[in-house]
Amino acid sequence: MFLFISTSLRLKTFPSFLRRWFSTSTLQNPQHFIPILLNARQHHNLFECELAFVSALKSCSSSSQGRQLHSLVLKLGLHHNTFIQNSLINMYAKCGSISDAQLLFDAFPTLDPVSCNIMVSGYFRIGQLDRARQLFDVMPSKNCVSYTTMIMGLVKNDCFGEALEVFKDMRSCGVVPNDLTLVNVISACSHFGGIWNCRMIHALAVKLRVEGLVLVSTNLMHAYCLCSSVREAGRLFDEMPERNLVSWNVMLNGYSKAGLVDMAGELFERIPDKDVISWGTMIDGYIQRDCLHEALMVYCAMLRNGLGPNEVMVVNLVSACGRLTANSDGQQLHGTVVKRGFDCYPFMQTTIIHFYAACGMMDLANLQFKVGVKDHLVSWNALVAGFIKNKMTEKARQIFDEMPERDVFSWSTMISGYTQAEEPRMALELFHKMVASGVKPNEVTMVSVLSAIATLGTLKEGRWAHEYIRSESIPLNDNLRAALIDMYAKCGSINTALQFFNQIRDKVSCVSPWNAIICGLASHGHGTLGLEVFSDMQRYHIKPNSITFIGVLSACCHAGMVEPGRRIFKSMKSVYNEEPDTKHYGCMVDLLGRAGLLEEAEELIKSMPMEADIVIWGTLLAACRTHGNVNIGERAAENLARLAPSHGGGKVLLSNIYADAGRWEDVSLVRRVMQSQTMERAPGCSGVVR
Repeated sequence: MFLFISTSLRLKTFPSFLRRWFSTSTLQNPQHFIPILLNARQHHNLFECELAFVSALKSCSSSSQGRQLHSLVLKLGLHHNTFIQNSLINMYAKCGSISDAQLLFDAFPTLDPVSCNIMVSGYFRIGQLDRARQLFDVMPSKNCVSYTTMIMGLVKNDCFGEALEVFKDMRSCGVVPNDLTLVNVISACSHFGGIWNCRMIHALAVKLRVEGLVLVSTNLMHAYCLCSSVREAGRLFDEMPERNLVSWNVMLNGYSKAGLVDMAGELFERIPDKDVISWGTMIDGYIQRDCLHEALMVYCAMLRNGLGPNEVMVVNLVSACGRLTANSDGQQLHGTVVKRGFDCYPFMQTTIIHFYAACGMMDLANLQFKVGVKDHLVSWNALVAGFIKNKMTEKARQIFDEMPERDVFSWSTMISGYTQAEEPRMALELFHKMVASGVKPNEVTMVSVLSAIATLGTLKEGRWAHEYIRSESIPLNDNLRAALIDMYAKCGSINTALQFFNQIRDKVSCVSPWNAIICGLASHGHGTLGLEVFSDMQRYHIKPNSITFIGVLSACCHAGMVEPGRRIFKSMKSVYNEEPDTKHYGCMVDLLGRAGLLEEAEELIKSMPMEADIVIWGTLLAACRTHGNVNIGERAAENLARLAPSHGGGKVLLSNIYADAGRWEDVSLVRRVMQSQTMERAPGCSGVVR
C-alpha cells in the first residue's frame, strides 16, 4: 500500500482510459500491460513505462510471472529505475520469494526507506521476525509508513507488547500515526486487556480527528468489549457518524458475550442488513444463557429470511440441544446437517455423537459413528465418552480396545469410567498399561487415578502416584491438588494432606482444594481445625460453595460444636447466597441429634422447603435411640415407613427404642410386623488397608 502512493498521484495527470485500466490492475493478467508498455517504450514515455511495469508487477500472482517481467525490465534497461526496482522487490516479497527480493534489495547502493519498508513487511510475512527487527533498527528516515509496517507485522505475529513499545518509540520521535497505525495499536491493547490503554488510544484518535472513521471506531469498540467495558463500547457505537455491517456485528457480539441478551436483541432488530454472522451472533447469545427456545426461534426466522446456516452455527445449536437434552430439536438439526452436507466435517460427526450420548440415545450415537468416517480419533473418543457417561463401561471398553490409535484423552476417559463405576483396580491396571504404552498422562488422568487410589485406601500406591506427578512434571492445577489432598485424607494420612495443603494454599485460585482439606479434617474428627481452615479461606477471598458447607457442618457435627454450626447454617443464605439442600439439612439434623436437641431437630425438618428423605428421618431416629426419646422416635419411624415401607433398619431402631424404654409389647408388635413383611437390608462390606 505504501509503495503506490506516488503512483496514485501521477495517475491524476494520466489519460482517463489508462487511469481506469491501471486502477483495476489487480484484476488484470500481467500480460495485458505488455502492449501499453511497448507503446510507451516506442514513444519514449518513461512515465507510462513506469506505470505499466508497476501495474503489471502488482497484478502478479506468482513469482514465475514476475520473473518474466523482471527479464523484460533488464532487457529494456530499466533495472536502475528505483520506482520499478521497488516494485520488483515488492512482487517477490508478496509471492514469498524473499531470497530474490533480498538480492534486489542488496543491490541498492544505499538503504532506501521504501525498499526497507517492503523488506520488513516481507520478512514478517514469512515469519522472519529477527531479520525484520534488525532491518527496522538500521533503516534511515523512519516515517509513519515504516512504524506502521513494523507495528502491523508484530501484531500479526502476536508480539503485542513489542508492538506497543514500537508505538511509544514512534510517538517519542514525533512521528504522527495514521488511522491504520491506530487500528493495529488498538488490536495490541485489546489483547493485553488493559482498559486504560484503550482509553488513551481513544483519546489520541480524538486528538488526531480519526475517531469518526469506521475502521478506527469499530476496532475501538471491539477492544472495549474485550476489556469487559461494553458500556463504553455502546456509547462509542451510538456516537459513530457512520456504521457498516462489521460495526453492528461487533457491538452485537459485545452485548452477547457480556450476557446482555436483551440489549443484544434490541440492537439486532435495528441492524439494517443482517448477514449470517449477525444471526449467528444472536443465536450464540441465547445459547450462552441456555435459552434454547429463543435461539431456535431466531434460527427459524433466519431461514425464513432466505439465509442458510453455516457449520459453526449448527454445531453450537446441536451442542446446546445435547446439553439441555432437547431430543426432538437436536434430531431435526441432525437432518439439516445431512441435508447441507455438513456431516463430512469430523467435528460435526463428533458433535452429533456427543448430542445423542448426552440424551441417553447410545444406539443412535453408535449408528452415527458406524455410518461416519472412522479415520478421526475424536469420533472414537466421543463414542467412548458417551458410553462412559451412560454408565455402559463394558461397551466403552469394547470400543476402546478396537481403537486403531489412542491419545491421552482416550486413556483418561476410560480410566475415569472405571473410577466412576467403582472399579478402582481396573482403573489402576489401565493406568499402568497407559504408561507402558508410552502415552504420558496429564492432570485429568491423574485426578481419576488418585480418586481410584482413595477408594482403595492404599497409601503406598498414593505416595507412588504423587511422586510420579513430580517426576513427570505434570502440572498441578487446582483439581489435581484437591485430588491429592482427598487421597491422603481417605488413605488415613490426614497429616500429609494438611502438610501438602499448607504448601499450596497460596497458589490455589478456586475452592476445590479448600473443600478437600475441610472435608478431610471433618472425617478425621478435627472439627476445630476444619473451622480454622474455613476462616482462613474467607481471608483468602475464596467464595465457599455447597460442598464447603457440607464439610464445615460435618466438622461441627463431629466436634459437637452446635452454636458454630447453627451460625454457619444460617449464614449460607444470608451471607453467601447459597441455598441449603437436603444434605445440609441432614448435617444439621445430625449435629442437633448428637447434642440431644431432638425437638429442635424435628422442627428443623418440618421447616425444610423440600421433603425430608429417608436419610434425614433415619438420622433423627438413630439420635432418638441414643437419647431414648420414644415420642419423636415414633414419629421419625412413621415418616421413614411412609417413604420406605420395606426399610428394615428403621424398624430395628424403633424396636430397640421400645426395648430401652421397657415397652416389650410394642417391641413384640414391631417384630411381628417385620416377620410378616419382606424387609430390605443394605449389604455391608469391609476393606483392608495394605
